Amino acid sequence: MPRPEVLERIKSAEDEADEIVALAENDRDERITEARERAEEIRTEAEQEAQELKERRLAEAREEIDAECERVLEEGEQEREELAERARDRVDEVTDHVVELFQEDVHAQT
Repeated sequence: MPRPEVLERIKSAEDEADEIVALAENDRDERITEARERAEEIRTEAEQEAQELKERRLAEAREEIDAECERVLEEGEQEREELAERARDRVDEVTDHVVELFQEDVHAQT
């Protein structure tokens, strides 16, 4: 094979190799870009899911707090009613005691 032909084939092979490398680099760059875009999508979705989860948990916590607050208020109301009932039950007893003390004081002064 003559020398110029060999050189031409080498040059052609080098050009072909350069083209393959360029295509591979372009393919790599495209894949990297796609991977970055997908990663950004995943990150955005994860942030949205985290925000939704946070909002759900906050809503649940608020509901629990409201329920506990209602329970405490109901217990307080019940205790208040019990105290008022006990006080009403003792009115006659206390009245009798006060009258008795008053009578003792009146007799003690006479």
